[in-house]
Amino acid sequence: MKAFIAELIGTAMLVVFGNGVVANVVLNRTKGNGAGWIVITFGWGMAVFIAAFCVSSYSGAHLNPALTIALAAAQKGGFPWANVPIYIAAQMLGGFLGAVLVYLFYREHFKATEDADAKLACFCTAPNIRNMATAFFCETVGTFFLVLPIFLMVDPSFALDLGTGPTRNVNLGLGPLSALPVGLLVFAIGLSLGGTTGYAINPARDLAPRLAHFLLPIRGKRDSDWSYAWVPVVGPMVGGLLAAGAEKLLTKALH
Repeated sequence: MKAFIAELIGTAMLVVFGNGVVANVVLNRTKGNGAGWIVITFGWGMAVFIAAFCVSSYSGAHLNPALTIALAAAQKGGFPWANVPIYIAAQMLGGFLGAVLVYLFYREHFKATEDADAKLACFCTAPNIRNMATAFFCETVGTFFLVLPIFLMVDPSFALDLGTGPTRNVNLGLGPLSALPVGLLVFAIGLSLGGTTGYAINPARDLAPRLAHFLLPIRGKRDSDWSYAWVPVVGPMVGGLLAAGAEKLLTKALH
């Protein structure tokens, strides 16, 4: 239950800050209107850092179904497959709630914005050139370069000496010590690899807010682009699993 609540809160926080910066940049009459792509990518990097730092001690701060599945597949830190559905359910619910909060916060600016595509962008991603195969490739590669560096940067466990007995191994996950590097990694991905699809690289940050866009009474909204919705779900899953396989090969080669 602790892990479920932590992943729910952490993913909601991730989406509030991440989709919040998008809304601030693309919606009309905001203070940040037109601030540009670098502001969005930096905001998303900080969103990952803040969310991971806040809940890492309770769940390891996966905040991403693709990462959760990759951790189970790679057997990092002893994370069991049995926990995968619990984590993903929490992440999806958190992503949905975060998207609703962004809408409520910027509701007047949604009303002041006529561009239906801009409204959708405050919830989920879309490719700038609509080629499904290329978009799938980009989401797969983007997530690969999210998960593999995380595996290489983050030690899944460390020995903790409490001074009251023998040391014990503690599952670090994406703990406070790694929250900032992972946030900087997401910032780098946005700057370098985000220009094609908007770098969802996380099914919970795309599918759950897309569902919120579908359900919320947003005036002048367009359809939720369900024909594209599978790409930022399946692509990150594949990318995460490929990264898990690559990490195992690297571990064997380097040891």
